[in-house]
Amino acid sequence: MSSLLAVSSAQLTELDRVVARAEAARDAAMLAMARQMRADSSRAESPMRRQVELSVIPLTIGQAMGLSETQLMNRLAAVERVHDQLPDTWTAYTSGSIDAARVREIGRISSRLERDESFERLDTKAATYASTHTVPELRAWLKRFVVRVEPDRATVRAEKERAARRVDISHDDDAMAWVTAYLPSHVAAAIDKRLDRAARAMGADDDRTLPQRRADMLASWTTTSEAEEPALRADIAVTIGADILAGATEGFGFAADGSWAVPSGWIAELAQTGSPFWHRMVLDPVTDDVLSHEYAGRFAPEILTKALIFRDGVCQAPGCLTPADRCDIDHRQPWPDGPTTGDNLNPMSRRHHSQKGHGVIWVLPDETRRVVEPLDRTA
Repeated sequence: MSSLLAVSSAQLTELDRVVARAEAARDAAMLAMARQMRADSSRAESPMRRQVELSVIPLTIGQAMGLSETQLMNRLAAVERVHDQLPDTWTAYTSGSIDAARVREIGRISSRLERDESFERLDTKAATYASTHTVPELRAWLKRFVVRVEPDRATVRAEKERAARRVDISHDDDAMAWVTAYLPSHVAAAIDKRLDRAARAMGADDDRTLPQRRADMLASWTTTSEAEEPALRADIAVTIGADILAGATEGFGFAADGSWAVPSGWIAELAQTGSPFWHRMVLDPVTDDVLSHEYAGRFAPEILTKALIFRDGVCQAPGCLTPADRCDIDHRQPWPDGPTTGDNLNPMSRRHHSQKGHGVIWVLPDETRRVVEPLDRTA
């Protein structure tokens, strides 16, 4: 029976960087090969021959890398954008600071940018953020970045997609079918929250699983209601800058967990309808403190708990994306020494809350050691 060698976190980090450098070398070779094949095909005499030779490129390189033509084309496009338009990000890749998965996310989202200054801003920030956050965290950050730096173009795309909203039904085997809805994100978020709340409220006596309850509830709503307009009956958190909400500048409203964003005008329309889900909170621009009032007890009152859920969106342990409304409310500085105030409280999943209580320290890829840190909302 073989024994495992003792390995430190620093050694694992260095091994990860070795892998990332190898991935960068592979992608650089892939790009060089594709460009050489394009150059060769451009010398073909007939247009038909040139087209045929170009079409062979993804097949040839894809077979060498074990990828389908579609996979190869998507990867090549992302890598080429990073190489050509984001030099600092490419340098971070070749040095091993970020890996291929993160580079593909950055390259994919950069296809939505149109202005040179937006590429420059992305290049100065993306690698630093990517090197200290997980891929899901990076993906959410990139979504926020795009709509913040080019809100006008993002609004145009959003309006175009909203016009394409639809519901598709496809029948599967074994007497079942799929119902797929393409809806504005804030509407889908409200549906999700309402389904979850209603399903959990059915209690332990209901022997159906939570997914089964949600499915049955949705079927009931859609087969018994005659409403032509959506009636949102769920709390969802959307953060909008005061200048944007006032109409002084164009912008987006962001989900508390950063998973989606919608044009601020859509939220303003919703607020004007008097929807019961609408709340307004003012956050301190520096500390993000929700309420300055200090509560004497250990447990936050309901209004503060809801405000913290809206503010943070997800568990505040590094890399954890557990929704805040399914988390414990944790004191950064333990009570009673630490006060029950907005700036000393944040949501943590039950697992990470327990780890923190037992003195576990998280070590990030850059060797930073910390217990917990608020979600980075900057772009």
